Amino acid sequence: MELSVIDLKPYLDAIAANHFIDAALNPQLNTICSEVSRTLSETGALLVKDPRCSAQDNDRFIDMMERYFEQPDEFKRLQERPNLHYQVGVTPEGVEVPRSLVDEEMQKKLKSLPEECQPLTPTGPDPKWRYMWRIGSRPSTTRFQELNSEPVIPEGFPEWKETMDSWGSKMVSAIEAVAEMAAIGFGLPNDAFTSLMKQGPHLLAPTGSDLKRHGKEGTVFAGYHYDLNFLTIHGRSRFPGLSIWLRNGKKVEVKVPVGCLLIQTGKQIEWLTAGECIAGMHEVVVNNRTVDAIKVASQENRSLWRVSSTLFAHIASDAVLKPLGHFAQSPLADNYPPICAGEFVEKELAVINLKGNGAL
Repeated sequence: MELSVIDLKPYLDAIAANHFIDAALNPQLNTICSEVSRTLSETGALLVKDPRCSAQDNDRFIDMMERYFEQPDEFKRLQERPNLHYQVGVTPEGVEVPRSLVDEEMQKKLKSLPEECQPLTPTGPDPKWRYMWRIGSRPSTTRFQELNSEPVIPEGFPEWKETMDSWGSKMVSAIEAVAEMAAIGFGLPNDAFTSLMKQGPHLLAPTGSDLKRHGKEGTVFAGYHYDLNFLTIHGRSRFPGLSIWLRNGKKVEVKVPVGCLLIQTGKQIEWLTAGECIAGMHEVVVNNRTVDAIKVASQENRSLWRVSSTLFAHIASDAVLKPLGHFAQSPLADNYPPICAGEFVEKELAVINLKGNGAL
């Protein structure tokens, strides 16, 4: 199954012309916004094309991150901040625990899937590195200081801050456009989601997986899990391996076309829509297409680090997560009681071993 690609340009052009969107007055925009909300609800994933985010931007970012992940482990560990729940700087391989390894309810759910749709079972923590970089401004006062800490810049990368900030802010802008379109499609005010995202702890969080060491087919880089944030956006990786699960339980390997971005639903949008959108399940595994790409990269003497160009967009830490607008009347609304977004994030981080003592 191919995911549909939504071109954001008509919406962005309409905003630039009108500064305010009343989709009801524009049938074409109304149709696109309805398609965004329907696709997020039915599949938990969406491919978009944003003229502000070019393939060249993505390549420049991945080039730099490949050089970083190729550095010796002892150099990379200088950017490690476990006291800040690994929410800034580097997370070494072998730290983050896939939720499917420790969540009994999730284990029951995945065993109930048809055999051909079941995820591969990880045997321990993920063998991937990750770098966390804050995007956007932070609140001057917050109850969740460790979720809103200062960034960490590695030595020897003079272009680091500009490259990270440039690519990250472009991806946040794409998320904001999709969030507005989804709100309109769901019959909410167009700023229903984006007003809660202001000064959120958005994280540009590329992962680095060493295919030279872990390039065997069946290696699980990111075990079956959902994302705890609002929406996740990925640029195109140079090595395949990401699979997602649609709401109906079908497993789909994602192919992101050149110049496109992949958006996935996280747990916070599930909360705000009382389950109309479900946090999308996904995994990253070395498959036969990954192995083929490794061979080609080796022949061309290119980097064998698989870099994901990932950004986690969050609801602001001090904002309250609860079903919005008409979703508050949903029969499922009681499953999503009000909770401070920062408190919600801290609880989720503890389960996957990034805050305090995890389950493993």
